[in-house]
Amino acid sequence: MTARTLDGQALAKTMQEEIRPEVAAFTAQHGRPPGLGIVLVGDNPASEVYVRNKLKAGADIGFRADLERLPVSATVSETLALVERLNRSDSHDGILVQSPLPKAMGVGAEQRVFDAIAPEKDVDGLTPVNVGRLVQKRAILVACTPSGIIELLDREKIPIAGRHAVVIGRSDIVGKPMALLLLHRDATVTVCHSRTPDLADICRQADLLVAAVGRPGLVTKRFVKPGAAVVDVGMNKVTDAAVAESLFSEGHPRLALFRSRGSVLVGDVHPEVAAVAGALTPVPGGVGPLTITMLMKNTLRAAKARAGKPVG
Repeated sequence: MTARTLDGQALAKTMQEEIRPEVAAFTAQHGRPPGLGIVLVGDNPASEVYVRNKLKAGADIGFRADLERLPVSATVSETLALVERLNRSDSHDGILVQSPLPKAMGVGAEQRVFDAIAPEKDVDGLTPVNVGRLVQKRAILVACTPSGIIELLDREKIPIAGRHAVVIGRSDIVGKPMALLLLHRDATVTVCHSRTPDLADICRQADLLVAAVGRPGLVTKRFVKPGAAVVDVGMNKVTDAAVAESLFSEGHPRLALFRSRGSVLVGDVHPEVAAVAGALTPVPGGVGPLTITMLMKNTLRAAKARAGKPVG
């Protein structure tokens, strides 16, 4: 058996083309495009890449996408003031604060900043109001990665209702909202984490397995029921040759890529799982592109809601 590839990159492009005319129609009706304000504090290299990709995707679709920068020395108060300015802005329908914030801001700073975002502009779906609405199955704005996974499963016709879904990871950004979305779609959901005993045995019961822990190659063949659908949320930069060689066999193109560059991006799922699973998302090119697309979709939904238009 070779797993069917769940191509998130292709779906992201399709969805962006679907969104584009809706953005044009909103712009024509309201005299302005939907607006997204992205707050970037400091100079984290990975954050720079993520933000650049989000700005490009927004511009390509027709959004107003503005980058608001603060130096690494910025205080929590300065960041909160910037968020409040965007809350009051008539030009911005969505606000995203790029994580992580500088460590110098202190413990709890990120939560304080996220909590300050107006719920109607919270396109990451992380404020207490939007999380509460998600629990009650009435959220308009839902965390982008989990909602992108649901979109991918639906379009690939992967059954959810009545299936046993296992989510590895309990983060506020992926694990918890993923479990809730699957529960709302009538799956029986098990959430696993670092303290879960017999992790592989539990995962092997899953018809649908979602791995979101940030550990390269954690999910091996013994974690996977034959024929199961496996969604790999991990995005791990491997720079250790021993780790790369444990993931890819000699002659594998990804190992050759590692040796030429000195690093390679891998997921939480070991490549050997492709021989067991029925369907599998690749890394890169699986979940990642959908996260950005769902950010755009959330921004459009927020713009419509603020304009008093029905949100489907």
